[in-house]
Amino acid sequence: MGAVAHAGGVTFRVWAPHAAAVFVHGTFNEWAEPGVALAPDPSGAPGQDGGGATGTWSADVASVTPGAEYRFRLETAAGVLSRIDPYARQVTSSIGNAVVYDPAAFDWGDTAYATPVWNDVVIYEMHIGTFGARADLPGTFDRATRRMAYLQALGIGAIQVMPPFEYAGDVSWGYNPAHVFAIESSYGGPDAFKRFVRSAHEHGIAVIVDVVYNHLGPGDLDLWRFDGWSEGEWGGIYFYNDERAVTPWGNTRPDYGRGEVRSFLRDSALTWLDEFRADGLRFDSTLYIRTVDERPETALPEGWSFMAWINDEIRERQPWKLTIAEDLGDPELLVLPTDEGGAGFGAFWDTAFLRTVRAALTAGEDAKRDLGSIAAVLLAGGEWPFRRVIYTESHDDVANGAVRLAEAVAPGDAANWFARKRATLGSAITLLAPGIPMLFQGQELLEDRWFDDTVPIDWSKSQRHAGILQLHRDLIALRRNLDGRSAGLRGPNTAILRVDEESRLLAWHRWLEGGPGDDVVVLANLSTLPIVDLPIGLPRPGRWRVRLNSDSTVYDSTFGAAIAEDVDGDGPPLDDQAQSGLVSVAPYAVVVLSQDP
Repeated sequence: MGAVAHAGGVTFRVWAPHAAAVFVHGTFNEWAEPGVALAPDPSGAPGQDGGGATGTWSADVASVTPGAEYRFRLETAAGVLSRIDPYARQVTSSIGNAVVYDPAAFDWGDTAYATPVWNDVVIYEMHIGTFGARADLPGTFDRATRRMAYLQALGIGAIQVMPPFEYAGDVSWGYNPAHVFAIESSYGGPDAFKRFVRSAHEHGIAVIVDVVYNHLGPGDLDLWRFDGWSEGEWGGIYFYNDERAVTPWGNTRPDYGRGEVRSFLRDSALTWLDEFRADGLRFDSTLYIRTVDERPETALPEGWSFMAWINDEIRERQPWKLTIAEDLGDPELLVLPTDEGGAGFGAFWDTAFLRTVRAALTAGEDAKRDLGSIAAVLLAGGEWPFRRVIYTESHDDVANGAVRLAEAVAPGDAANWFARKRATLGSAITLLAPGIPMLFQGQELLEDRWFDDTVPIDWSKSQRHAGILQLHRDLIALRRNLDGRSAGLRGPNTAILRVDEESRLLAWHRWLEGGPGDDVVVLANLSTLPIVDLPIGLPRPGRWRVRLNSDSTVYDSTFGAAIAEDVDGDGPPLDDQAQSGLVSVAPYAVVVLSQDP
């Protein structure tokens, strides 16, 4: 479908089953009307069913070259309609023209790159319009690319790009896609995105694309009544034409039960993995793909089968790539293999982790911090913790009335000691917990204002909060075992050593195979009081060295003294462990212990 360039010109093809005639015109014929006629595929006279047996129309137009602008002209019972190609890889704007694009023309270079294993990844969620922006310049993929070395130094393993598809206007979060095959023109278009992906791979960073298939538009949506047909007031061939079309974002839910629509969305998803070489997809609000309005009685079985179909195809073609579901319902079922009745996603956004940890850190009194709930959510990943993405900030949770964690701790004074301590404690718990950790852009800089798609990141904070940035670098280095002394943080095994309600200490043990350099003990103090020489069970005897103390003055001059010290595991059995040692942890701090390999 769409416009396919070849040596002799371009083949144009479009699905319009209710059109009486279809033409294409553009810069190649000086926009003369009606343009070049498309013939029905494979044969048959157009009429009520248009386009013969398939409902598609095509024409091969000689001498058309990449860069030519074009539109389809449809003669229908509703009148003459001018439409942008639904499969257009490039558009001049959401209401402009399609552009013939040759995907083979881009030079990917010769850098060897392999998608990382997902237990070695920290995700960085990014909005191109604000991450790649300055006060005087809008965000683009090319400007974001200039900060790739920054992300590499931070230790990021994957960038999750908020939806980059062409949307109405020039400013948006991206969750209102008008053209799901075209990269937003204000971001630089398809080649700019490919340059971004190429640079990310050159820096050892994967790219995950946030896709929106639970609804389309609703603004600047040429797909609406595309070929003039609809049932009543509904949207025509691409959408349900009854109440199943209704979503919180408009009456534009795609018809997952119609083969042509399923293929259209599937082709979009595979385009980002194949043609643009992305390493994964994050599906927005899958709850609204599998149900009409979140209730089980409004389930959409064809939506479920649509997701399973895409995941099966990706697994068959590129099994090393990751698909992530955002779902507020039953995420466990989403990550089950399709042959076990699941949807086959590789991971899901764990909103329970977010809610639990944020609630504990924003509680006004230490006694109200629910350590037991945090312990439970640490273990919630079970034997497969890397099937969940864990986080304390995302675009959804720092906007629309919600704020950054530091601001939530101390409204109006997000730079104070309590806010800094508890915000960094949240980052530490996330990066040291079992799962695939995710940061939202600017979190590592202690960005304090809510997410606004018109306001760039305040990059001056990389100097003002240089220590906080270094803390995140150090946490990520531990999480990824870059020094070879914390392999357990990449392992699937977790045990809670202590939930101490009196001292407000939560301690957990993580390991891959066990042993020195592998076993890791994490100590988190969720109190305003220091913990000094508290006996705690340890997995092995011997010397346990402090690999990180988040309270170090290296990270902030207002943080505390060097209270954390190496621990000798020579005490009596404790916490179901054969030995113990005396540990010290500063207020609202994390200490990480491991043994020398």
